[in-house]
Amino acid sequence: MKFCLVDRITEIEAGKHIQAVKAVSLAEEYLADHFPSFPILPGVFMLESLAEAAAWLVRASEDFAHSMILLAEAKNVTYKSFLKPGHILETQVTCRRLAPGESDFAGVGYCNGTEVVKGRFSLRHYNLSERNAEHAELDSKMIQRAREHFKILYDAPIGATLQQA
Repeated sequence: MKFCLVDRITEIEAGKHIQAVKAVSLAEEYLADHFPSFPILPGVFMLESLAEAAAWLVRASEDFAHSMILLAEAKNVTYKSFLKPGHILETQVTCRRLAPGESDFAGVGYCNGTEVVKGRFSLRHYNLSERNAEHAELDSKMIQRAREHFKILYDAPIGATLQQA
């Protein structure tokens, strides 16, 4: 099962911040398994939504230079409420440091204006070909797929461009 925990990017400023949303739907199979009689979005998926938003910020900031962007570390993560089907998680992620191969972020998730998750985290970014040159074509395909996915997630108004830092 593949998870996609960012449904739309609502604002992005390369190298600085991103805002995105995740709509929680009963159609997501894992909700029924978490607590069978009380379907909620697991806390780790709230954190993953913040990390996925940050990964899109890295991609946009580095012109999709890396095929792999992974959560490396999470710190001081707090959860304050449940998210049920029908709720919208609004994420706001700020880049604290963007360096070659790694980055640090602070993120907050809200539902109806109420904070539900908050934390600091780090991402690692690299290409598979850095470890095995035979994977260069796979890197290229993954990066192209990410570019296509980004165009769907961030449907900017006509005439708008991605703001550069």
